[in-house]
Amino acid sequence: MHVTDFLPANGSVTADQFVGWLFAADGVDPNDDLPKWQPHIDALRDSFIRHMGSPSVNVERLGWLDS
Repeated sequence: MHVTDFLPANGSVTADQFVGWLFAADGVDPNDDLPKWQPHIDALRDSFIRHMGSPSVNVERLGWLDS
């Protein structure tokens, strides 16, 4: 799976949703060992916000172009 498999057709996506989908795409449930995964969750969330400029964006900003 890929994170794009989880993107809705329209609407907003939050940093927390996106991070959750990253883990789901890799088949990882961070709740199984939250102390291990929390630093990664925090770093991914911070990266989303830093790169997207907001904790929530329109899903259109997350589109990938097929090559």
